[in-house]
Amino acid sequence: MTDLAAAVESVAQLSTVWRAMVLDRDEQADVRDLPGLAVRWADCRFAFWNAITLNEAGLGQALLENRLAQAADIMRSKQRPGFLWLFEDLLADDARAALDEAAQRAGLVHAFPGTGMAGDLLPLPEPHHPDLTFERVTTDEHLTAYADINSRAYGFDLADGRDGIAGSALWKRDVYAYLALRDGTPVACAATVEAQGRLFVILVATEPDHQRHGYGEAVTRKALHEGARATGLTRATLHATVAGAPVYPRIGFKPNSPMRFYIPAS
Repeated sequence: MTDLAAAVESVAQLSTVWRAMVLDRDEQADVRDLPGLAVRWADCRFAFWNAITLNEAGLGQALLENRLAQAADIMRSKQRPGFLWLFEDLLADDARAALDEAAQRAGLVHAFPGTGMAGDLLPLPEPHHPDLTFERVTTDEHLTAYADINSRAYGFDLADGRDGIAGSALWKRDVYAYLALRDGTPVACAATVEAQGRLFVILVATEPDHQRHGYGEAVTRKALHEGARATGLTRATLHATVAGAPVYPRIGFKPNSPMRFYIPAS
């Protein structure tokens, strides 16, 4: 698979999964496929559910300027903040070279980087960790714990994280979401969800006081193992943060497109 093909796969996975997640959060959410832009915006307190992504392959500089300005205008029209997700490998060489200046002209600020990853790595063996037991998310109490781990790991207010998934029937029914428990207390979480013949890994997090013990990797393996066992799928995709990027290759994922997350300038 070429870098361009991997980037196309990655943005398609994002658009598919985020459509389901955003509409689960609010069935009246702004879910539109515009020329060159996929809008997936719940306008909720959980900023990750407020997203726009550029989805054209081979995007040149002139069109990049137009798409960034359009995305920025949409973001500014919303009540709640969110992110523009940009996959660098979708850009033509001239657009990539001009990206920093083009984003600045559109009034967008680079918030943080990420990396698309994918792999034909399933099935995985049943995971084990000497400190942990695993429990599937099936109750509202589980969902609250899952949201709170993400909030503390990523620096959100607890209310913001809970606004994303609390009370969700989708997460309790169709998402293979797992908590990792140490001595009965949730310390990490990970989930997979089926999308276009793949398993997409979503919202992996570890409590700040319990990081660097392999808990995130273990619970990610659990979510992949159970998702693959239920669906029979063999390929998985994800979008990694800087903190998570070293973990996933150990599971079998291969990095593909660099990503950038943008927010409107204040």
